Amino acid sequence: MASFCIESVLISESVDPRCKRILEENGIHVTEKQNMTKEALIAEIKEYDGLVVRSATKVTADVIAAASNLKIIGRAGTGVDNVDVEAATKKGIIVMNTPSGNTISAAELTCALIMSLSRHVPQAAMSMKAGKWDRKKFMGAELYGKVLGIVGLGRIGKEVASRMQSFGMKTIGYDPITPPEVSASWGVDQMSLEQLWPQCDYITVHTPLMPSTVGLLNDETFAKCKKGVKVVNCARGGIIDEAALFRALESGQCGGAGLDVFVEEPPRDRALLDHPNVIGCPHLGASTKEAQARCGEDIALQIVDMVKGRKLFGAVNAQVLASTFSQESQELIKFGEVIGAVLKACATSKKPCSHLQIKTRGDGMKSSSGYLTSAVLVGLLGNESTSINLINVLNFANDSGIQVNQTHSTSNCGGALCEVELSADGWKLTASGSVQNGVPVLLTLSDSVFRQPVSLIGNLLLFKASASPQLLSSVVGVLATHGVQIESFSAPTKHTGEQWYCVGVSKLLKDLNALKPIVTDVAQVKI
Repeated sequence: MASFCIESVLISESVDPRCKRILEENGIHVTEKQNMTKEALIAEIKEYDGLVVRSATKVTADVIAAASNLKIIGRAGTGVDNVDVEAATKKGIIVMNTPSGNTISAAELTCALIMSLSRHVPQAAMSMKAGKWDRKKFMGAELYGKVLGIVGLGRIGKEVASRMQSFGMKTIGYDPITPPEVSASWGVDQMSLEQLWPQCDYITVHTPLMPSTVGLLNDETFAKCKKGVKVVNCARGGIIDEAALFRALESGQCGGAGLDVFVEEPPRDRALLDHPNVIGCPHLGASTKEAQARCGEDIALQIVDMVKGRKLFGAVNAQVLASTFSQESQELIKFGEVIGAVLKACATSKKPCSHLQIKTRGDGMKSSSGYLTSAVLVGLLGNESTSINLINVLNFANDSGIQVNQTHSTSNCGGALCEVELSADGWKLTASGSVQNGVPVLLTLSDSVFRQPVSLIGNLLLFKASASPQLLSSVVGVLATHGVQIESFSAPTKHTGEQWYCVGVSKLLKDLNALKPIVTDVAQVKI
């Protein structure tokens, strides 16, 4: 995997002590500072490579802009609503969460709210504390035989289903990702939302908060539900339209709501919370000792695994890195970066590139298309003044107006091979190569086919010229005049027309114009 050196981490909230201990045991310095203001965090964050948060710290674009060294933001919990993932991605920062850390705790709270809604347990308990004995007022209903609709069939949705099935509930659900045959193996009959709404006695939501899920339960969808349907939200505030929920409660269309999350936390508008058919909790889904211990431990272990090059788990914006932990993938990443750097050097005098076409061939390249394309772009677009890496380079390419295409051929004829083509109006430049014995090699440059694979290491001088008996001696003479020694020489197979040559040199030439009288094009690159 591309190197991510994490030497110092700031923990800005109360996280289980295991988090700090695991990080420090693996050589990472940890600083804990809780209850920081936004201004204090902005002033502090530039000192750290990593940041660990829960849900209170808002990692905004301003915070990320101030984080000059930050490489990873780890959230000890599910979801990343408090992190500006887009801003982090553009800066090449990994955003990671612990998707399974609070699964059981959130599922158990969901079940508790469903049971409380069915038997009015909190309201009855409060009535008893007030000195009353009102049995008729709190008449409930059994869960046995009722239909539970689960919107979102991920880890938590699955655990809720298995628990509520033990009460004899029929579980139906909806999820755009989980295959119906998978959810069927848990006893959940999957269907469309339009089919689900009218069947449910209870509905619980377990989706992330995104444009497609904001206000998923609203006036229109409540109208499609059974009268008296009860709803639970232990996922994210805003999935259920709070104003629509209040109207449905007032009309009796909704018979009760169990809410652990809100659009605004804590809520300033108390109308919904004060409704007699609403059971509210102060975002307790992950508030168990077990969940906090698990999340703190998980985020630390995930960071350590990434730094040590073992695996990447829980990253929400760096899928390209998921398959980059083998020796072969690291070699291909290096190859992609150096091929991109070679083409960048050769295209320096040309108009900016507008198209990049990458063609891979053979089984050895089959699974590399995502990160190899990004690696080529890193070599092509990267420089010392920008923090371009595999995570954000596609954003840079898009912002630069470069159209990127990638294709793969299963043919193994000639072995694994990658061909990269740069083009713009009026010019085209291609290069092909592969990895041989762990070393990236160049096989062709435009129409020039090299006699032997060119090892892409050290200082390389590439020039285009017509073949002649005096060419090499003329180049050697110019280089010698400037104190540059030749360490290798690679010639093309053809001797007709203008061809590309590659020379390994002891150091880069200070002024390439010195070669212009004897060559038609020249470039150099340090690898």
